[in-house]
Amino acid sequence: MSDNDSKKTLGLGGAGRSGQVKQSFSHGRTKSVVVETKRKRVVVPKAGATTMTDAQKEKNPLTARMAGDPSKRPAGISDAEMERRLKALAAAKAREAEDAARRAAEEKAREEERERRRAEIEAKAQEERDREEAKKAKAEEEARLAREAEEEARRKEEPKPAARAKPGAPAARPAAPDQAAIEAAAARAETKGVAAGVARKPERRETADRDKAAKTARDDARRGGKLSLNQALNGEAGRPRSMAAMKRKQERTRQKAMGQTPRPEKQFREVRLPETIVVQELANRMAERAADVVKSLMKMGMMVTINQPIDADTAELVIEEFGHKVVRVSDRDVEQVIDSVDDRDEDLMTRPPIITIMGHVDHGKTSLLDAIRKANVVSGEAGGITQHIGAYQVTTDSGAVLSFLDTPGHAAFTSMRARGAQVTDIVVLVVAADDAVMPQTVEAINHAKAAGVPMIVAINKIDKPSADVNKVRTSLLQHEVVVEAMSGDVQDVEVSAKTGQGLDNLLEAIALQAEILELRANPHRAAQGAVIEAQLDVGRGPVATVLVQHGTLKRGDIFVVGEQWGKVRALINDKGERVDEAGPSVPVEVLGLNGTPEAGDVLNVVETEAQAREIAEFRIAQAKDKRAAAGAATTLEQLMAKAKADVNVAELAVVVKADVQGSAEAIVQALEKVGNDEVRVRVLHYGVGAITESDIGLAEASGAPVIGFNVRANAPARNAANQKGVEIRYYSIIYDLVDDIKAAASGMLSNEIRENFIGYASIKEVFKVTGVGKVAGCLVTEGVARRSAGVRLLRDNVVIHEGTLKTLKRFKDEVKEVQSGQECGMAFENYDDVRPGDVIEIFEREEVERSL
Repeated sequence: MSDNDSKKTLGLGGAGRSGQVKQSFSHGRTKSVVVETKRKRVVVPKAGATTMTDAQKEKNPLTARMAGDPSKRPAGISDAEMERRLKALAAAKAREAEDAARRAAEEKAREEERERRRAEIEAKAQEERDREEAKKAKAEEEARLAREAEEEARRKEEPKPAARAKPGAPAARPAAPDQAAIEAAAARAETKGVAAGVARKPERRETADRDKAAKTARDDARRGGKLSLNQALNGEAGRPRSMAAMKRKQERTRQKAMGQTPRPEKQFREVRLPETIVVQELANRMAERAADVVKSLMKMGMMVTINQPIDADTAELVIEEFGHKVVRVSDRDVEQVIDSVDDRDEDLMTRPPIITIMGHVDHGKTSLLDAIRKANVVSGEAGGITQHIGAYQVTTDSGAVLSFLDTPGHAAFTSMRARGAQVTDIVVLVVAADDAVMPQTVEAINHAKAAGVPMIVAINKIDKPSADVNKVRTSLLQHEVVVEAMSGDVQDVEVSAKTGQGLDNLLEAIALQAEILELRANPHRAAQGAVIEAQLDVGRGPVATVLVQHGTLKRGDIFVVGEQWGKVRALINDKGERVDEAGPSVPVEVLGLNGTPEAGDVLNVVETEAQAREIAEFRIAQAKDKRAAAGAATTLEQLMAKAKADVNVAELAVVVKADVQGSAEAIVQALEKVGNDEVRVRVLHYGVGAITESDIGLAEASGAPVIGFNVRANAPARNAANQKGVEIRYYSIIYDLVDDIKAAASGMLSNEIRENFIGYASIKEVFKVTGVGKVAGCLVTEGVARRSAGVRLLRDNVVIHEGTLKTLKRFKDEVKEVQSGQECGMAFENYDDVRPGDVIEIFEREEVERSL
C-alpha cells in the first residue's frame, strides 16, 4: 500500500464493540481471538412512505392490506420487495388452481375413455350377437325357401281342382317382405358402416374429438408416474414409482377398461398325497406359495424349511387348511402306470415265434444256429464255447421270420438258460448223437418243463461215424421226454450243422409248432420287453439287449427297466444296423440308459421322464430297505455263532469284472460253489465294464486279486495296480477262471497228516544207564526202527505213551536205524515207565497237500 492510498487500514477501532472468542482445535488445543461485533442495521421507513393511492389499493389489495398494517410486514422489507413476494405467492396459488383443474380434466377424460371403450366392447358384442342372429335367420329363410320351392314343385305336378272350381276368385296378393331378411340386411349394412338416415360428418367429427381426448389421456397416464425436470427442481415429486409398480398399474387399468376382474378366483385342486412329502413339493401340488405353506406349518408349531419332508397326516391338515381335497396314495402306486393291460382281440396281430437253442456244452448249438443263419459266430468265440446269450432274427427261404436265442451250455450259465426259457415260445433241445444225454441236457429239459413251453429235439452230429440216434432217444426216455419216433408227442429232427442235412425239416417243425401256438401280440400299445443281456460299453455307455414282447419300442421312448431308467437314444438290430422301431419278438440293443440293468429285468415304456425317474427311485429305495431288513434280522447271538464258526475258515477274496451282466452273474455263482468247511471264496464286488482305480483300491484294502473276464484295466488302474502291488488276472474262458480260483483256494487248505507204520520192536529187558535213564533192550521184529521216527508204547495192545526216541544204539554206537531181526537199545524222550514185554510201534508222519 502507498501512503497516498485513500483506503483505511483494518483495525478494532470505530463504533464497533470488541469481544473475545475461544476457538477449539484438534488434540485439545484452544486459542482466544479478539473479534469486532456490530449492531444490525435497522431501516426505518420514511414518513409518508406507507401511504398508497386508491388505484394501487384496488390493484393489489393484499399489498395494500400488508402496507396498511405495518405490524404484519417483516422488518427491513421495502414496498417493492413486498409487492414482488406477494405477486409470486399469488402466481403459485394460481398454478395450483390450474393444476387441480387440469388433473380434474384428465380424470374426466380418462373416465370418458373408459366409458367409450366399454361402449365399444358392448357394441362389438351386440354386433356379434346381431350377426349370429342374422346368420341364423338367413339359414332359416333359406330352409323355408327350399321347403316352399319343394311344395311349389309338388303343387305343379299335382292337378289343381280348387282353381278349376273357383275361376272367379281374386288373385293372390303379393307376398309380404320377410321380416328376418330385412333385419339381416340391416345388420349387414351396419356392419359395413352404412347407417340409413344418419349424417356422417358430425359423427366423424365427434369420433375424432373422442380419439384425440383419449390419446391425450393415455399420454398423460403414461407420463403420470415419471419424474419431470420441473418436479425434481421444485421438490414436488416424492419417491419415484418402480417399473414393476408402473406395469401393475397399467395392467390394472387395462383390465378395468376391458371390464375384467383384477384377480381370478382361487382354484381348489385334488392333491395326491404320498406317505411322506417335501414341503416344496406339497406347495407345488397345491399351486400355493412355499412361504405360505411354511407359515401354516409354523402356526402348527413345526419349524421346517421348504426342503424338509413331513408326514402325510401333517400334510393333510395343511391341504385342508388351504381348502384343497386330499387324495391319499402309497409309494407303490407309482408303479400303477406300468400295469399290464388286456389287449382287445381285434388289436392282436401275428408275431414271429421266439426259439431258444439249449443243450449241453459242445453239442453244436451255435454251429446249428450258424448253419441256419448262414453265419460263422463260432469262429469268433473264445475256446470254441458260447459264453454269452445271443439274440438273432432269421428270415427263412419261405419268408417266415424267426427270432432265435442262443444260450451257453456250460454248467456255470444256469441263470442264462433259465432266462432264455422264460421268454421263449419254443425250446429246441440240441443233443449230440455221439454223446447222448448229458447233465446240462437234463437241466435244459427241466427249464423247459418249468417254463411250460413246447420242446423240439434236434439230434445233431449225425454225420459222425460214431453217431447213435436210437441211444439218444432211449436216453431221453429216462427224463420223461418221449419223441415222435417212439410214439410220443415231442418232435425230433435228425440234423447235421456241418453238412446242413435236416435243417429244412427243423425249420418246418418250428413253423408247424408256431402255427399250432397261434402267437399274436398288439404292436400299437406301449412297449414291454425283457432284458436278455446288459453290458457297459466304453464308447456307448450302458447297453441292454432287449427282446420286445408286447407293443413297439421306438426311438425317443422313455422307459424304466429294473432300478434304471432312460430314453431310447438308438436301436441296433442283430446285424448292427440302426432301426427306428422294434416290434414284438424283435431283439434289439437299446442305448440311452442311465445305468446298467440286471439281466432278466423287465422293460416298460412310460409317458413322462418324471414317472420313469420316480419308479426307478422307488425301486432303488425298496431294494435298499430289503437289504437293510435282511441285515437287521440277524441277532447278536447269530453274529457271535457265525464269527466263532468262521474262525477256522480261510477266505479267498476276489474282485470280479466282466464284459456283460450275465457273465458276471455266472462267474459269481460258480465261485460261490468253490470251497468246503475250511476254505471258501468271497466275491467282494462284481460288475460290468473295464477295471478302474476304485476296483484296485478295494482289492488293495482286502488283499484280493482282481479278475477280469473279457475286459481290461484302463491306464490309471494299471499304474495304481503296479504301485500298490495288486494282482490283475485276465481270462476269456470260464473254465480257466474257475480252475485257477479253485487251485488258489486249494493252496489255502492245511496239509493232511498221514502216518506210515515202518516197524515193530518188542522189549526184552530194561537197563538203567547212568546219565541216560532207563534203556529198553529191544528186538526189531518187523520193518525197521529209525532214530527220527515217532514211537508209541503198547502194553497189552493199549497205547500208554506216544513220543519220540531220545537214543537208538546198537551195542555202544548211536545209529540212525536198525533193521528187522536185530537187537538195539531205545530210550524214550521224557518217559521212563517201560517194562519187559511191552511193544514199541514205530511210525513216520508225512504231509499230503489237499485240493478241492
